[in-house]
Amino acid sequence: MRNSIIIFSTAVLLFILTAFTAVPETVPAKVSTTAKSPDTTEVASACEEVKETSDNLTLYKTSVLATYYANKFNGRKTTSGERFHNSKYTAAHMRLPFGTMVRVTNESNGKSVDVKVNDRGPYSKKYEIDLTRQAFMEIASKKGSGSFKVKIEIIGKK
Repeated sequence: MRNSIIIFSTAVLLFILTAFTAVPETVPAKVSTTAKSPDTTEVASACEEVKETSDNLTLYKTSVLATYYANKFNGRKTTSGERFHNSKYTAAHMRLPFGTMVRVTNESNGKSVDVKVNDRGPYSKKYEIDLTRQAFMEIASKKGSGSFKVKIEIIGKK
């Protein structure tokens, strides 16, 4: 009984701390409302449009570690209620609001990818963001790596 009270109290405290933590207010970039996932040409053209206007990026963090989801999570619901698919361009972050579009740039090779935050995680203090396998492999220097340092920028409107 005492352990249950301690666990419940800890959970309530964590909820309160995360609910009232200051998060930068962002306006998410235009996201398709269709049920199907965008094909690679749509994603590529969207990325090119954003890269042309770099003044709509807000630096969030640099030199933080990114990792990717395991395939066992495919089809499960994310915290936002969407179904997870490792072939989409989404991410998990502990504090950024759902729907926030972020650009994640691999600091070692300069490659970047734009993803939408739709889940909470990673649950390790060592990592800052979990990417889908598709997004992770697109910017990875070594395809066998499990994590690398990235820069995270929030994509917003002018």
